[in-house]
Amino acid sequence: MSLGAPSSALRAWALALLVSLVLWNLPFGGLLLYPFKLLATWLHELSHAAVMELTGVGFRRMVVHPDSSGLAYAASVAGPVARPLIAAAGYMGTPLVGGLLLVLTTSPTRARALLLAMGAALAFTAVWILDNAFGRQAIGAIAAGFLLLGALAPASLRVGVMQFVAAQACVHALLDIRVLFRAKQVVGGKEAMSDAHTMAASTLGSTEPWAVWLWAGLWLAWSLAVCFFAVQVASRTHGARPGQWIAGEELRSSSRSAQGSASR
Repeated sequence: MSLGAPSSALRAWALALLVSLVLWNLPFGGLLLYPFKLLATWLHELSHAAVMELTGVGFRRMVVHPDSSGLAYAASVAGPVARPLIAAAGYMGTPLVGGLLLVLTTSPTRARALLLAMGAALAFTAVWILDNAFGRQAIGAIAAGFLLLGALAPASLRVGVMQFVAAQACVHALLDIRVLFRAKQVVGGKEAMSDAHTMAASTLGSTEPWAVWLWAGLWLAWSLAVCFFAVQVASRTHGARPGQWIAGEELRSSSRSAQGSASR
């Protein structure tokens, strides 16, 4: 790669942002992004669930609704320390996971492992954790897609898909924060307090717009910083072009075949 040329990670992030901005403003364009939106919701709620477990509150169940909203239910009442940590986890955890996936997708072999791991995690939650029919069916279908791509997709497609999925997680983490600046938030068709409301009440003792918007703004800044840092790290570590990866895989495959023929 020549000096100054955009890396595959940067191209994936830019493409994901462009596709999201364009499609959300086109008739029915949102339908094409719908699976990625549900995936972002899944990551968001799992981030809440992970912190529930880490703080000792415990995680009970999770739901994902057709409107792409979701909820993670705690097993017990969160205390004054755990409550803000759990509230912050969703909007802070999603870009972290997206950035980590972007950095880790360094080769077709690694992309296959990540696709299969994501598929297995999605399938596990669809069967054992999700508590509503739509969530089980939708997340189960996405899991099947990840598993099929991991098992059958060619090398260049695996890398491109995994990088695009990682970039979409980062982009949706940014775009989803805009709902926190609204006066009301709807979850599953019902009005509900947002994570920013919970955070503002727990840390500032107020749910006035200024307090809610302060935390929404801080999470927006966090997401931008994480995405920027992930793209920078990925740009330095993704040294090989897709063509080089494919050639490398074909060379290793040919070498293994030759060895197998010689042993027979």
